[in-house]
Amino acid sequence: MTGSYRKSPSVSIRQRFPRDRRCGHDRAGVRLHAGLGRSQTEEECGTNRPPTQRTAGGSIPRIARLLALAIRMEGLLRSETIRDYAELARLGRVTRARMTQIMQLLNLAPDIQEEILFLPPLWGLNERNLRPITNRIRWDEQRSLFRELARRSPVLRTGE
Repeated sequence: MTGSYRKSPSVSIRQRFPRDRRCGHDRAGVRLHAGLGRSQTEEECGTNRPPTQRTAGGSIPRIARLLALAIRMEGLLRSETIRDYAELARLGRVTRARMTQIMQLLNLAPDIQEEILFLPPLWGLNERNLRPITNRIRWDEQRSLFRELARRSPVLRTGE
């Protein structure tokens, strides 16, 4: 079979694609995750792991994790650790379109971002419902739309 790739039985996937399975680092030494803890370099892997952060009432809402992740990824782009959204998507194992949707959360007014990061879990407050708000350029329009969305969303009790 000339011209085709055939995996040798003696070569494992681990040898072909080296990755530390314990921490998820890739060859660039960057770990992307949706947690709010500090990302670690390969040298720190397995040591000094940050404790899982929890709010007093339970887990952190998914929208807050996504926003924190977007803020972290923006920092990686600004520091030129990561080249572009395509590389972020590859490292995060999501599509480029999904990466763009996540990064669009940064278009929200700063006070809305702060509110999302510290809000209790609200029913119906998710990235999909925030898309029309992120598409608005004027922050005052964003604020009124967000207030309406938050008003309609009941607060989840712990255990739900």
